[in-house]
Order: sequence, then C-alpha cells, then structure tokens
Amino acid sequence: MLEITREPRSGRIACLNWPDAFPSRPDVQFEIYHTGDTLHLTYRVREDAVRAVCAADREHVWEDSCVEFFFAPRADGVYYNLECTCTGKVLLCRGTGRNGRESLPQAAYDGIVRRCSLGTAPFGLREEPTAWEVALEIPAATFGLERFDGLQARGNFYKCGDGLPVPHFVSWAPIDTPNPDFHRPEFFDTICFV
Repeated sequence: MLEITREPRSGRIACLNWPDAFPSRPDVQFEIYHTGDTLHLTYRVREDAVRAVCAADREHVWEDSCVEFFFAPRADGVYYNLECTCTGKVLLCRGTGRNGRESLPQAAYDGIVRRCSLGTAPFGLREEPTAWEVALEIPAATFGLERFDGLQARGNFYKCGDGLPVPHFVSWAPIDTPNPDFHRPEFFDTICFV
C-alpha cells in the first residue's frame, strides 16, 4: 500500500518480475505527493543506456527510456496508463484492459506540466550510464476527478525500455505473469490519498 499525502513520499521501482528473461534492473526511485487538485510525481533514474527517439506525444514511448504510472481511481474497472519518456513525451490512455484503450483528448496532454533533466528534444540512443529525472504535475481532472483528497484507488509504477540494447521491465508492485505485461490491473496495489 502507498499512502500519498501533502508531503513528499519516496518509493522504489525495483520488482524484477521476469529475472530469467529480463534480469536488468535500473535504479529507479520516485517521489510523490498531492495538493488536493494536483498529483506531483518525480522519477529519478540511473540506467546503463538511455534512449529518446519519440518526438511527440502518443508515439511508442515504451520503446524509449520510459517511466509509467497505471492508475485505477474507481472500482469500475477503468484504469489510466500515463507513460512518459526521459524527454517528457507522454502516452495517456484509459480502458479496462490492454486492448481497446482510448487516448485522452489533447487538453489532458496539455494539462500535464513536465520538467525533464535531459531536455525535451529526441537524441537517439546513448550507450553510456546515465542519470535522469522527469517531474510531472498531473491535474486530478486528467483522471476524471475533482480532487484527490480521501481517494482510495489502485495502481502500479513501472520502468521499461523495450528499444534499449538490454530491455528491462520493472515494477513497484509485483506482477505474477509468465511474460512482461504491465496491463494487469489485478496486480495493482492500494493507493490512498490523505
């Protein structure tokens, strides 16, 4: 369980769910808090190589050095996937499973404030150890909410890089599937906003 307050809390994305096929585990930490109507989420990453090919939102962000927040704010089966590259390119969709996901309107993308330590321009692949940070400010309205206060939800945090020389797939809460699959809400953990 994660309790999100108005003071920053730290967490680690360190579950190596498929160690035989994908043993790489970059160092990934996150800091999270809310201000009632906004969720503040900062990822700090150290990895052996970094990739930034996506030039715009809605591209194949998971192939770049990518951090993700999957979030189910209600018990209706709908969850949001907010995926962000090291240069702040975002994929933001909702739905009840991997297939048939709906990309949110442009206004939702525009409403997310992004700060990226590596800048916002694509630079390709850098095959060298790199530390980077991306900070996001996400309005409650992004998830169809008025406020976060008192919300009990479910979710998971991820780090991936499908297009890196050594792909990796790590999570905050463990996932028990034979192959990498982040679209598994049955493995989301409880997230409480106080």
